[in-house]
Amino acid sequence: MTLTKPMLLALGLVLSCSVAQANTFKWASNTDPQTMDPHAVNSAPVLGFLNNVYEGLVRRNKTMVVEGALAESWEPLGDKGWRFNLRKGVKFHDGSAFNSEDVLFSYQRASSEAADTASWFAPVSEVKVVDDYTIDFMTKVANPLFPSSIANFMIMDKGWTEGNGAALPSKDEENHATLNANGTAAFQLAERQPGLKTVLTPYGDWWGKAGHNITRAEFTPIQNSATAVAALLSGNVDMVNPVPIQDAARLKQSDGVKVIEGIEARVIMLGFPHQADSLKFGTDAGKPNPFKDVRVRKAVAHAVNVDAILKTIMRGNAQPASQLVSPAMSGYSSANADRPAFDVDGAKTLLSEAGYADGFSFGLKCPNDRYLNDEAVCQAVVSMLAQIGVKAELDAMPVRTYWPELRNDAYDMYLLGWSPGTFDAEHPIRFLAHTPNAEKKLGSWNFGDFSNSRIDEMLAPIQSEIDPAKRQAMLDEAAKILQDEVAYVPLYVQPLVWGTRDHVELTQRPDNFFILRWVTVK
Repeated sequence: MTLTKPMLLALGLVLSCSVAQANTFKWASNTDPQTMDPHAVNSAPVLGFLNNVYEGLVRRNKTMVVEGALAESWEPLGDKGWRFNLRKGVKFHDGSAFNSEDVLFSYQRASSEAADTASWFAPVSEVKVVDDYTIDFMTKVANPLFPSSIANFMIMDKGWTEGNGAALPSKDEENHATLNANGTAAFQLAERQPGLKTVLTPYGDWWGKAGHNITRAEFTPIQNSATAVAALLSGNVDMVNPVPIQDAARLKQSDGVKVIEGIEARVIMLGFPHQADSLKFGTDAGKPNPFKDVRVRKAVAHAVNVDAILKTIMRGNAQPASQLVSPAMSGYSSANADRPAFDVDGAKTLLSEAGYADGFSFGLKCPNDRYLNDEAVCQAVVSMLAQIGVKAELDAMPVRTYWPELRNDAYDMYLLGWSPGTFDAEHPIRFLAHTPNAEKKLGSWNFGDFSNSRIDEMLAPIQSEIDPAKRQAMLDEAAKILQDEVAYVPLYVQPLVWGTRDHVELTQRPDNFFILRWVTVK
């Protein structure tokens, strides 16, 4: 067939419209999600990314309010648990139908010893399938927080997961679910090259109403902050998270880009090996562990000049922290708002009382691509501890290898950031402060094995108490114990600093999750 001039003009118009409507969105971050398995790694880079691919029974909206996702509604079963009424007509990305058997399977998988998400289900005694679209989560005691506590519990298709040999999650080895995905969310996985590029495309049969206009989304991990900023300025990427604090002011003055700032729900802290018998690193490796003595831990707390870190490294963009949650979180203890004063002489006195007047040497582990300026903060801590005669040998590494090091107890002190998934002070008590107990699914991120019987016995009452005053009194007591024992040294609440091209509109949530269905490209 010979194309006439009018036909060519019409074809050109169609092609130009198609190009105009094809909105490829490219974004970069310093951390590549370790896995595509939603139950294998309980970390924000993984959960935040996979919230675009998988869905849970509930989810958080733009203002962090819990709303229905795969469950249309839910109601308490007295004080015995919660009933979830599931959404009908939902399809997984491969076309398989969603029902309650997928929820039961996902619960069994996500609560297994092989999962990194098991602690989410510590309150659960049993899960019962009522029918194809009704399922009950029974709890050991009344648990008013339970629906919000599972906002990141993502549902997998039973048939697809088992059929591909991934019935259990794998934290350290690859299986089909680590490189592939089959969710129900607004975007589906089109390409996965770990460490290089991950591509998502819209799912045409999604049950929800798409609020975006993206036709293709490409994620690239860029560890070097200067490279990431250059990519944003040149237009090679449309969004960078995070923007280095030191570059934020310059970007604000640059044409074509904008900076979006906020405060994250994440507290950055130092952790200790509370139960280790000896040091593992430094010139004193093999000698008795000084950090078992609370006076040494207190000395560390007094030696770190948090105000100086916030002024010089964070450029005034962060807030000092006194607890495992920020003041914006439910259950924060106003009665324990003061953090240890910067006091070099007091720290030296505590070390002397503990028998370490001449100091000691140890190893500090730190990620270099997980938190804002994480390695720089650790370098500052090294210098500050040197002022009290304590020599820290810093070992900074990518987060992909960092978590295995901590889980293998390969540290003498470490840096950790924690954002409570429930936005409540109960959350870090369950994950970071309760004595580790795999059977009860508690203390799964308590790398240092901190243990206090009073903290342990208060967790269940904190979870079940509905009287606000009584509950806050218990949380106040817990906060004081953690401070007195120096279970951790909270440093600061991390800021949120994102950079975008000026033709991009998006939503920045305080959990630092980047949700693609809220992105529009002008």
